[in-house]
Amino acid sequence: MTETTNARKIAFATFVRRALADARTMRAWSGTEVSRRTGVSRQTINRWVRGDWASDPEAERVVAFCEGLGLNPAAAFTALGWDRTTTPRTAPAPEMDPDVEALLRRLVDPNVSDAEKFHIRETIRYLAYRPTLPADVRNSGKEAG
Repeated sequence: MTETTNARKIAFATFVRRALADARTMRAWSGTEVSRRTGVSRQTINRWVRGDWASDPEAERVVAFCEGLGLNPAAAFTALGWDRTTTPRTAPAPEMDPDVEALLRRLVDPNVSDAEKFHIRETIRYLAYRPTLPADVRNSGKEAG
């Protein structure tokens, strides 16, 4: 293994460790939760953390990991030493709803209490993972008015 390859592995492992630490502290996510939300297996994430990979991680998995954690994939690409112009580009993210942006601003605002941030996160988790209503129930509200 060359010195450059080893340095890339260390840089990417550091990036992944920081991302996991942030997910644990800021969102209270376990390793299983990170895996579920990113679509990247725990085994793969653990290999990345250890720098235990023979060939570069797949760009699609790196992008999925970053997007699942709300991170810019360019930071991971830089850690891997990839030229961003040669990596696969993803479609631009859709515009975010203004209400969601307001919630995100509150979550990073140092003047908002930890208790309020906790309630915001719990509400978001509930809404994100509740079962989808059947189409006939969703449409029945439209007919009532």
